Amino acid sequence: MDTNLKVVEKLIQEALELGGCSTKRAVIEEALREYVQRRKQLKVIELFGKIEYDDDYDYKQQRQQQ
Repeated sequence: MDTNLKVVEKLIQEALELGGCSTKRAVIEEALREYVQRRKQLKVIELFGKIEYDDDYDYKQQRQQQ
């Protein structure tokens, strides 16, 4: 999908230097990947304390059965 964006040039230049990317497109794609990954991580973190688990569960025993 082609998209025209106006992005702060100083921010793009800083990202180019920090990320080692060679093009503005690569910087934006990498930034979007990191953004999506971070949002997914936040969703997982929200689950802490909400999922019940069995205190007696022995994952090592499960490995031996396979």
